Amino acid sequence: MALIQRRVNFDETWQKISDTVDAVICLKKVTTKDWNERFTDVYSMCVAYPEPLVERLYEEVKKLLTSHVDKIYKEISSETYYLQLYHKHWSQYYGGCRFLNLLFRHLNQHIKKERQDGGDISPFVVAGSEVENMLEVGELALEIWREAVIEPMKEKLVAEILVEIGRDRNGENTQHSVIKAAIESFVVVQEYYIRGKLQLYESEFERKLLEETREFYRTVSARLVSEFTCSVYLVKADNLIREEKIRASRLFHNSSTNKVNKECEGQLVESHVNLLQSECKQMIRDENLEDLGRMYSLMKSSVTGLRSMVQLLEDNIKEKGLETVRCIDAEKTPHNYVDALLRIHRKYFNLINNTFNGDKAFFKALDQACYVIVNTEKSSKKSSQSAELLARYADSILKKSQRNLNESEQEEKMADIIIVFKYLDNKDVFQMFFAKMLAKRLIHNLSVSMDAEENMINRLKHTCGYEYTNNLHRMFTDMSLSGDLNKNFIDGLKDTDRRLEISTSFLILQVSY
Repeated sequence: MALIQRRVNFDETWQKISDTVDAVICLKKVTTKDWNERFTDVYSMCVAYPEPLVERLYEEVKKLLTSHVDKIYKEISSETYYLQLYHKHWSQYYGGCRFLNLLFRHLNQHIKKERQDGGDISPFVVAGSEVENMLEVGELALEIWREAVIEPMKEKLVAEILVEIGRDRNGENTQHSVIKAAIESFVVVQEYYIRGKLQLYESEFERKLLEETREFYRTVSARLVSEFTCSVYLVKADNLIREEKIRASRLFHNSSTNKVNKECEGQLVESHVNLLQSECKQMIRDENLEDLGRMYSLMKSSVTGLRSMVQLLEDNIKEKGLETVRCIDAEKTPHNYVDALLRIHRKYFNLINNTFNGDKAFFKALDQACYVIVNTEKSSKKSSQSAELLARYADSILKKSQRNLNESEQEEKMADIIIVFKYLDNKDVFQMFFAKMLAKRLIHNLSVSMDAEENMINRLKHTCGYEYTNNLHRMFTDMSLSGDLNKNFIDGLKDTDRRLEISTSFLILQVSY
């Protein structure tokens, strides 16, 4: 039930309210009875008869908060190094502000209503005497702190925060809660702004933080490069970047996290990218996977550095691959050739997965390198060599032999064939050889199984489309029709009671297929 309007003795009632406000703002204990009575007193002033006492109440609250904050400022500014004291008073004041905002809820509701009727005010307008220009009590308390404490001491306060951050970066003991709360105060005092909520934080703290970060890691990286080998530098730089990411997420506003990390990585990686590139080339040649993993972890933040790593890996795969193929050139049987290609592919495929986190850019480099390896011939007259060798390899897998593969081994070998097949430039040449060999297997009944043949053709179809394997499928249709014709012929002889003197079996096939 709403309280009725009545006359209110402002001075007497305000004295009671001010005593409670003093206690609340200092986070002192207030009894439930006193809290409820003061809550009611605030409401009574807002609906007082004959006129509400809203503006007068607001001005008294403002004077009380201003006086309280002025005392805090004098105490803090009297110290030589005041970050610790600032943290103590700010934490207490901000906690008290939130309770005050609840105590003056009815006053805030009145202010909100007037704002809606008169339009939202700009957060940059200092509260005046008109109700529609008032700030809610919680907002007012923050604005007073910003004007009376942060503005006059912001340069020294920021400098002290940066000193503590520097100590933390150097491994010295610091109080993270003190640093974080002081930084947050630059954001919190403007959290109610309609626009520019981070203006104070960005202009007074973040800008200097980024400058300090850039200079700190510029000095550190220069020292590390001069003192240690590249392998050791990678370990130390990686650790520094990890530590900075943790520090940034723990201490700074989330809008600064990526900016700080970028400055850190810029000095530790981007500034030394040429040195890292030259070392990376040797690491790839030596297959130093541990250092390559760290190199990738660092370089992935650098577009230039990552692109260079990808190109170095591609060049190395080409070099090693072509050398491997040349070494088996004298006895380039299908199995030797295809197995060599597969060893290269598997080796670098696993390397990319395990060392470079399966990065797509490196897989693309692997594909481009394998394309060159598969399609490079010693003689331009042998442009069909890879296609023919792969077709012969497939023929050996699909043809009956003394040691037939089991089903899982067949599946694995067919998958291997497709891996190499995808890199063939002249797939039509492969189709020509494969079709001739398939025809021989079908005519002479040499296929290990029809299921295996169809499985292989379906894999080719999946890779190149229906048109590519159309003629291959038609061979199976021919064989099936031929079998039906044989059966009909024999059945016809039986029906007419005629017999041939010899055993017969015919293949009726279309030459175009």
